[in-house]
Amino acid sequence: MNLEMVMQELEALGKERTKKIYGSNGAHEPLFGVATGDMKPIFKKIKKNQPLAEQLYNTGNYDAMYFAGIIADPKVMTEADFERWMDAAYFYMLSDYVVAVTLAETDIAQEVADKWIESGEELRMSAGWSCYCWLLGNRPDGEFSESKIANMLEIVENTIHDSPERTKYAMNNFIYTVGVSYLPLHDKAVETAKTVGPVEVNRVKTKSKFLLASENIQKAVDKGLLGFKRKHVRC
Repeated sequence: MNLEMVMQELEALGKERTKKIYGSNGAHEPLFGVATGDMKPIFKKIKKNQPLAEQLYNTGNYDAMYFAGIIADPKVMTEADFERWMDAAYFYMLSDYVVAVTLAETDIAQEVADKWIESGEELRMSAGWSCYCWLLGNRPDGEFSESKIANMLEIVENTIHDSPERTKYAMNNFIYTVGVSYLPLHDKAVETAKTVGPVEVNRVKTKSKFLLASENIQKAVDKGLLGFKRKHVRC
């Protein structure tokens, strides 16, 4: 399948209601409004195809950019490629659910995510913290430096309340993910969550919201999810 054929298939799958939902989260034109689950049949026809992924991502169409992440081949992507994708990720559904997810399947994931966390840019920081969430929720605990993750929890504790809005979401999710999926620091994550308390995030179109990692960690523990790891990062 070529670019034109994929774009036609995506357009045919678009729904006005889904388009409005994406729009309310920050997506802008061009977009079709394709539910992510509806993309699976196209993926089965294409599998991984990095050149086509690049063409789709470059369209600027949200659905095409999302689908690019599904068919991307992370193993052939370089740091420069991820920086380029990040530059074009104009809202969190792209930075955290396309770029960060794809990065999480590479050997350079931590290295790149560390730079993004330190960048001071809202969406890069959000993608960096999100990438760690994808990594911790998928890879064996032994692949991570316990002291490094502990230090990151301390950074979150000290800076989350003053961080940009989308970064707050990702940092809060990081506390939760460490608490649930990284057993060596479960107790420290629980303590961090209690110290941090409710995190207020301001939203453009609706009233502000409070995030509470401690409550969510406890819910996961109650459901027997402690130590949970995803089989795959990308769907």
